[in-house]
Amino acid sequence: MSKIYAGARLRRLRDERGLKQAELARVLAISPSYLNQMEHDSRPLTVSVLLRLTEAFGVDPDFFSERDTSRLVADLRETLADEIAAGRLSPADLGELASRTPAVARALVDLGRRNHTLAERLSQRTADRDSEELAGPHSPHEKIREFFYRRQNYLHDIDTAAEELAREVGIRPGEGGRTLAARLLVRHGVRLATGAGRLHHYNPSTRVLRLSSRLRPGQRTFRLATQLALLEYGREFSRLASEDCDEGSPAWSLARIGIAHYFAAALILPYAEFHAAAEELRYDIERLTDRWGMGYETVCHRLSTLQRPRLRGVPFSFVRVDRAGNMSKRQSATAFHFSRAGGTCPLWNVYEAFAAPGRIHVQIAAMPDGKRYLWTARTVTRHRGGWGEPGKTFAIGLGCEIRHARRLVYSDGLDLDNASAATPIGMGCHVCERLDCPQRAVPAPGHALDIDENSSTFVPYPVVRARGAS
Repeated sequence: MSKIYAGARLRRLRDERGLKQAELARVLAISPSYLNQMEHDSRPLTVSVLLRLTEAFGVDPDFFSERDTSRLVADLRETLADEIAAGRLSPADLGELASRTPAVARALVDLGRRNHTLAERLSQRTADRDSEELAGPHSPHEKIREFFYRRQNYLHDIDTAAEELAREVGIRPGEGGRTLAARLLVRHGVRLATGAGRLHHYNPSTRVLRLSSRLRPGQRTFRLATQLALLEYGREFSRLASEDCDEGSPAWSLARIGIAHYFAAALILPYAEFHAAAEELRYDIERLTDRWGMGYETVCHRLSTLQRPRLRGVPFSFVRVDRAGNMSKRQSATAFHFSRAGGTCPLWNVYEAFAAPGRIHVQIAAMPDGKRYLWTARTVTRHRGGWGEPGKTFAIGLGCEIRHARRLVYSDGLDLDNASAATPIGMGCHVCERLDCPQRAVPAPGHALDIDENSSTFVPYPVVRARGAS
């Protein structure tokens, strides 16, 4: 095992827990001076210290490895793309910054995004101000995606509260609708009615919850669970939303809804029971949907949240995209990075799913940094119900690092050890460093184009290479 110097991450863990050096030293059974040396990278973390940290705080050992910085490095690469293109920064510089001073790196990413937002608003100064604030990549909806992304798609207090409530009311797979309806009526005096138009509408004055007759049983159960969550835990949702958003703002309201949806999924699919079923069935999504009576997307999203300390599931990344490549949902418990610079990789199998709707597609994909992932993708389609009415179709992607792949039924028959068999993908053409990709849509950043009217290449944007380079 190579030596691990992770002083910045060790300090971050201590600060997050509100511990002084002496207090953490007692937990780890070491002297304060020894801890101080590890926090300043004068000494590496030992195996015994890593084991105690894992046991005491429930963190994955990878938290202290270089793997933990890959997501931050990807954010830096995207934020500082112009600086890299101009040759003022190198990928090695970004790795050093993320590893040594992660707090500074995160602040730099935040500043870069604010600068980008300001530039966008200035460029649209002739547009309506409200339209600027409610649309685009820095809309309230995007802030909510960041809210969950920063928390690696796991809200511990919310998850445990939902599991406790599920135990109290007696939620059973496939039978949650009746149980939740009874709880709403007895505890809150909420009556159910059939409505038209909206999928659901709750009137606080009359305490009537109207649900569309077009909702499938699983969707109906989810709406009931969401309403119950807001009634019983609304204050806690408000407190949590206020950590990132100004109270009363559109982003704050959306955060409350997002947290309520998280609670609803955790209530219908209680953590310990659902985790056990996922492990038993080797994360077979379709068998899980059958067992719990819920939709494909709901089950995939719940699988991406199984990161409870000491009872972790496979750490997944979850994504929902449409045919045009618009990403309406993205959550990750891994280092996989979703591009914010516009567009993702067309070689990613989430787009292949549209060619064969309803079938699960499996892909081993390799990122430019060499990390490999196993991805599953399948389409889901929703209709209003009437003939000729427009519907909507999305591709749902669920992926994990290749080291976890054998825990999934989808890895059977695949050569997981052959790195050359993986499909090379990237974060998106605007920031991808794959120079020889035939699918590239824009020139690679930081490289001069090799323009020659007397020749052409299969690669659409050939670059000038140094002498001796292949």
